[in-house]
Amino acid sequence: MTEQSAADRPLRIAIVGAGPAGIYAADALMKSDAEVSIDLFERMPAPFGLIRYGVAPDHPRIKGIITALHKVLDKPQVRLLGNIDYGTDITLDDLRTFYDAVIFSTGANADRALGIPGIGLDGSYGAADFVSWYDGHPDVPRTWPLDAEKVAVLGVGNVALDVARVLAKTGDELLPTEIPPNVYAGLKANKALEVHVFGRRGPAQAKFTPLELRELDHSPTIEVIVDPEDIDYDEGSEAARRHSKQVDMIANTLEQWAIRDVGNRPHKLFLHFFESPAEILGEDGRVVGLRTERTQLDGTGNVKGTGNVKGTGTFKEWDVQAVYRAVGYLSQNLTNLPFDDQAGTVPNEAGRVIGDENADGADRYVPATYVTGWIKRGPVGLIGHTKGDANETVACLLDDSANFTPAERPELDAVTEFLESKGIPFTTWQGWYRLDAHERSLGEPEGRERVKVVEREDMLRASEPHKV
Repeated sequence: MTEQSAADRPLRIAIVGAGPAGIYAADALMKSDAEVSIDLFERMPAPFGLIRYGVAPDHPRIKGIITALHKVLDKPQVRLLGNIDYGTDITLDDLRTFYDAVIFSTGANADRALGIPGIGLDGSYGAADFVSWYDGHPDVPRTWPLDAEKVAVLGVGNVALDVARVLAKTGDELLPTEIPPNVYAGLKANKALEVHVFGRRGPAQAKFTPLELRELDHSPTIEVIVDPEDIDYDEGSEAARRHSKQVDMIANTLEQWAIRDVGNRPHKLFLHFFESPAEILGEDGRVVGLRTERTQLDGTGNVKGTGNVKGTGTFKEWDVQAVYRAVGYLSQNLTNLPFDDQAGTVPNEAGRVIGDENADGADRYVPATYVTGWIKRGPVGLIGHTKGDANETVACLLDDSANFTPAERPELDAVTEFLESKGIPFTTWQGWYRLDAHERSLGEPEGRERVKVVEREDMLRASEPHKV
């Protein structure tokens, strides 16, 4: 950056993606010694990303993170510009015109593929799509087919448990939450009586958190069932329990459930371990069952980079009419940025985007371009882990800032005039306050905290685009 631009104005930063990762990056920038001016661009009319559209509605504790994020977005150094689709409404070249540097924090919202036969059958779904439906995402269908009485969920992470719990609960149990009317109507008609969660490894290798696991048993309508034969540990698993309080807590909870008598709650939720999905069975194009292969521990415990289990050659068929794969999220390719399709991330070093892997030093990186969050390291870890990502990325950005090419039009009005000239109805932080108040007013007559607005046009109408 030239001496004049550094001395006369704040560092202008664009952050693409206003979920936790992007907001944490804005917070890290504002807590630095640098004078900064930040614009957060968000594809949705409302901020908060996966907290609004990826957290189950019966998890208000996690949604409480929004309170902390609010404090960041309330700061005068940061603006929210919502309902703007990167790559369509604004390009990387456009951003370079208005900003000295760009941070991408677009997260991951698609389903990772699962390469088994039958995955394309009617009745085979991605967990991310189902989560988007029950969280009232405006870009997914308003209805969801919930006519299966027996359902399989593949995966043993927190998303798998969220999906299983929502499928097993009644619509009336979820009505006090923020679910919109179309979701309540769908869940009210849900026919699922049995939900089977399958993990190919053992209890000591499960990826969910202890709290998330225990919450399964809190519903008065859900009977959680664990087969005692699935409680098995090898030496590596025992070592994992000794070295991780979390692993030990999960194992203890599962052991307790395995030895208790099965109660009479109407909905049964089975947690199966050592069952590796091999094929989704179909008939006339629809799911009619699931075939799994029994596995056994291979002695590697929780060692990263190992399979932990091996197949036994023994197969079993399960009577289910729907299958949800919850085997991980996947980030989307970003226009004009390199992308690693296998990892689902933008190639980077400590947040600096790599443009030429064969180059050395500064020539290796795309100038003034950074990533943070799941687009940086993949969809692993809890929401709080993105703080460390943000701090690392922001530290690199500030280290590089002396060499930035100054933005041609860094003034605050330049980018908003550009968006208005294209006829884009962008939303603002003040608009979020209006939408928030509207959603709360919808919930008040029913004694609910809020009722989420689903339709994009309704969100825009409540937000009053452009209005400060």
